[in-house]
Amino acid sequence: MIKFLIIRFSSIGDIVLTTPVIRCLKNQVAESEIHFLTKPAFENILTSNPNISKVLTLKEKFSDTIDEIKNERYDYIIDLHNNLRTKRIKSQIGILSFSFPKLNKEKWLLVNFKINRLPNKHIVDRYLETVKLFDIENDGKGLDYFIPQKDEVDISKLSDFLFSGYVGIVIGAKHFTKKMPAEKIAEIISKIKYSVIIIGGKDDIAEAEKIISLSTNDKVFNSCGKFNLNQSASITKQAKVIVSNDTGLMHIAAAFEKQIISVWGNTVPEFGMYPYIGKEKSEIVEIKNLKCRPCTKIGFKECPKKHFRCMNDIDINVVVQLIEKLWKV
Repeated sequence: MIKFLIIRFSSIGDIVLTTPVIRCLKNQVAESEIHFLTKPAFENILTSNPNISKVLTLKEKFSDTIDEIKNERYDYIIDLHNNLRTKRIKSQIGILSFSFPKLNKEKWLLVNFKINRLPNKHIVDRYLETVKLFDIENDGKGLDYFIPQKDEVDISKLSDFLFSGYVGIVIGAKHFTKKMPAEKIAEIISKIKYSVIIIGGKDDIAEAEKIISLSTNDKVFNSCGKFNLNQSASITKQAKVIVSNDTGLMHIAAAFEKQIISVWGNTVPEFGMYPYIGKEKSEIVEIKNLKCRPCTKIGFKECPKKHFRCMNDIDINVVVQLIEKLWKV
């Protein structure tokens, strides 16, 4: 038995993007067993994955994490996070490890000088390159997301107007500069003839209520704060079309091979984290050639330039037309 420990601490999207590595190692390396180390907050994303035998979570005391790893007697560590903490782990465990190159210098050049020296390659394919010495090949099956049966949502119980299908609009994001303004989303919802479910967490409840108050579409269901992540994933899976910011649920939608319209603010697809699905199912909406974009590789609490043009200049008619196009596919 060959035991692998894969490490990725955050975020939801990043962890979903590691699933091809998990699956390919499990299926292509004979008699392999896959364990995964992450933060406690992300444990539920992984526990239903049949390719993972055990999920380990970071302990309050670093030494306790190290002891647990040592007791498992792994053969290899696959470090897909590659930060100071994972360097400490690899140093103390002392077994052969393979680390994902984060290309921070190249990202810095793109953010600060708009010089793009990043490879024209999705981060999933770069993750897979981390394990190339095991003769792993991309199986072409995309991303995985496994929803426990108890978290599958019966859409028919939410509202009658959802029976004929709906557009899922993901409004949340960790950082403000990744989020489409409420006024823009309300205008999109008002211009389409389809039912809508607004998808988000507890922090998005007020924003969703504002969107609904500004919209003239009377077929909108606010799911924000009503469901856990797996249940929101179930709602995403059942949507006809997904409109999303650059956020974790965008990658979950890609795992279900949904028709996705991703709207990009301060971040850019060139970072390699656009929806990992075929181009026929993915449409990217962004303001190209904006001199201040990208202003960061992650996000800010507010626009550094105060104008927020990367989102405010988005033509909502383009989004509406794409919804119409993908609805008919």
